[in-house]
Amino acid sequence: MTSRPRVGFLGVGWIGRHRVEAMLATGAIEAAAVADPSAEMAAEALKLAPDAKRVGGLEGLLAERLDGIVIATPSALHAEQSIRALEGGAAVFCQKPLGRTAHEAAAVVAAARSADRLLAVDLSYRFTEAMRRIRRLLEEGALGSVYAVDLVFHNAYGPDKSWFYDPLLSGGGCVMDLGVHLVDLALWSLDFPSVEAVSADLLSGGARLRDGQVEDYAVANLTLEGGASVRLACSWRLPAGREAVISAAFYGTNGGAALRNVGGSFYDFTAERYRGTATETLASPPDAWGGRAAADWAERLARGERFDPAAERLVDVARVLDAIYGRA
Repeated sequence: MTSRPRVGFLGVGWIGRHRVEAMLATGAIEAAAVADPSAEMAAEALKLAPDAKRVGGLEGLLAERLDGIVIATPSALHAEQSIRALEGGAAVFCQKPLGRTAHEAAAVVAAARSADRLLAVDLSYRFTEAMRRIRRLLEEGALGSVYAVDLVFHNAYGPDKSWFYDPLLSGGGCVMDLGVHLVDLALWSLDFPSVEAVSADLLSGGARLRDGQVEDYAVANLTLEGGASVRLACSWRLPAGREAVISAAFYGTNGGAALRNVGGSFYDFTAERYRGTATETLASPPDAWGGRAAADWAERLARGERFDPAAERLVDVARVLDAIYGRA
């Protein structure tokens, strides 16, 4: 019998533990080790993976000669830790963003290519049933020529860790935290067209963003090859009357389709298709999508998959974020 890949988990806060649970549920991998500076967090993770052991940080994980490492640490650490893991011979599943800049993301992808190791990022909204249904319509050309995309992610709350508000540590505010999902959904759904122009307005506390701040409200406009227009809006702590407003709407010459959250939920989504004033429901809750990206990586790792050139698209997304921040 072929042994299962041995995987280590670097960072096992709430998100990290959720990924432990999702990957173990596949039966595809063995959780061999966990690393977290918090003894409490590590103990909670070991309840999910009692056969794993706690080790000291990334060095401890690398010493275990693991097949894969899951990274759920602060954003400033993602690129360096991913590169070290890949160069140490481990496949990597990383929380978003892969890097704070396109340069960092490209360095990670180059390391994965050089090491010939599987690399994936937890861009989980791709794995909602609602988004899968919409992408299928787009692939089939059912909406005709797509000329407009409207993307929204407003979160009534904001991050509870201080590093999110330091641009040197986070790379940015709500765009880096939430907008990355929106940019990825638009480009992935449309098979990664070239982005020809980007403009953006970034605000903090209702005023123009100043040096040393991160944005809590952002609006961006992207022009894609062929002239399609993408509008993006995202925020933290917006008084929108509900916990979250999340949508990704695609409009084409033969109709439209949209993913929308239900009742302010962060987890429940519908997919609808539009023909004039008629609406057809394509997908609706319940849909246990939260761990699918992690499970997909675990199953691919167990199948022996190596470097996937699709990882290079992660750099395309990062370049758009750089342009929104005026770094391009």
